Amino acid sequence: MEDPLFPYLVMLGIGLITGVTTGLTGASGVAVIVPLLSIVMGFDVHEAIATSLVVDVIASLVIAYTYYRHGHLRVGSGAWIALGSVFGAQVGALIAAYIPETDLGAGFGLSLIATGAFMWKRRSQGLLPQLNPDGVWALAHPLKEVLAAIGLGLLIGIATGITGAGGGLMILLVLVLVLSFSMHDAIGTSTLIMAFTATSGAVGYAFQGDINLINGVIAGAGAAVGGAVSALVANHIADRMLRKVVSLFFLGLGVVMTIVYFTSSGVSLIEM
Repeated sequence: MEDPLFPYLVMLGIGLITGVTTGLTGASGVAVIVPLLSIVMGFDVHEAIATSLVVDVIASLVIAYTYYRHGHLRVGSGAWIALGSVFGAQVGALIAAYIPETDLGAGFGLSLIATGAFMWKRRSQGLLPQLNPDGVWALAHPLKEVLAAIGLGLLIGIATGITGAGGGLMILLVLVLVLSFSMHDAIGTSTLIMAFTATSGAVGYAFQGDINLINGVIAGAGAAVGGAVSALVANHIADRMLRKVVSLFFLGLGVVMTIVYFTSSGVSLIEM
């Protein structure tokens, strides 16, 4: 007879693994927890994504605080990105309800591969003007800075709502490739933004009845512990090395997720 506490211990373990991943790479908990909840716990993709957002809220706040204590949190324009992402997450959650589960899972796997490749080939100069020491874009007019940040946040939020990624992947991509943040600053700042974005996305999924709150809180507790420990380790790794670790993580996980979802759907990648 199975111990009734066993499923909760499994959730705690999944959360611990998720937190370690998020604290070290800045990746949203969805990168780990969605495939684990789907494969190990039998959650459907929408429920797994919704539950992962609850975990993101808890873990991201703990991890962001750890990076803040090491001087790797740059708010500045990040606050406006967070504002735009909150609204975008609601739109993305509505869109996700109309996307088949297999397409949703495979799409996320492919986005991980693209993110890893872009980060590995990171340009030394960002696509937008450099930020001044206060973390504000050097654009011609303050209003343009605000509108650009909100626009980026809106796109990030939509991607978050669709994939359930808490915005971690997209935010990292923007901060590192577009705004030329160091990897440490990008992870610290993105996890703070991710906490707000994940909250918005979780609310959207809650209205659709997809969130398993108890499992989310249990996994979130494990993620908070794992995230705090791995964030401490990450802050003592050289920035260039950390970027390589993050890139390889995204590439590897993206390949695995894409193969898993296409295999489970009976679709051959060669036939596509």
